[in-house]
Amino acid sequence: MQYEGPLLETLMRRLAETPGEFLAEPRIGKLGQVHVAAVVADLLYDLGGDAALTNKQLQRFISDNAQRDRNRLSLILIACWLLHDEWFLEQANSPAIFKVPGMLADAALAFLSDGPAELATLASATKFVSDPDRREELTRLTLKQLGLRPAGETIAQAQDRLGTLNSAERQRVIQATREAETRAQAVREALAKQAAEEAAAKYNRE
Repeated sequence: MQYEGPLLETLMRRLAETPGEFLAEPRIGKLGQVHVAAVVADLLYDLGGDAALTNKQLQRFISDNAQRDRNRLSLILIACWLLHDEWFLEQANSPAIFKVPGMLADAALAFLSDGPAELATLASATKFVSDPDRREELTRLTLKQLGLRPAGETIAQAQDRLGTLNSAERQRVIQATREAETRAQAVREALAKQAAEEAAAKYNRE
């Protein structure tokens, strides 16, 4: 979040207006319409990178398992639409922040390869278009992964707001709380069992 990026409101409005082509079914096996790898390659080229992905890179955007990957690939398509905003394209053509050739494209590829995966386990991809909080979460997470923060915000403000919205972090806290309660319950049961055994042993001695 070192650098100031575009206006949050502009990107959130762009997400809300995601066109049908980016909401169509991702190609998985022989089903679906949109070849996600091709969309990613086109985006990277427009962001100043090399459109030719390596086989290893391609595998992150190709699948034959709809149950496992459909939502993740759908979210990647939505993120591609977000990253095709005019602000990012201007950075690619007249870099003020991403000064090394291909730097913005590399950062975008790193985000698309891993960033949407965790979010996709927590909410439907379409929620990141229809729900205001999820739109803001995806926008802020995307900016963070590119080393950016919304225009007009300090680093502290951006971090605080993302922490408030972070579904993945909230899920980890809930899971940790559940695990702690499970451990506490096990301890209580063990102590109760020990007390009962000690009471029984005392009774037998008497």
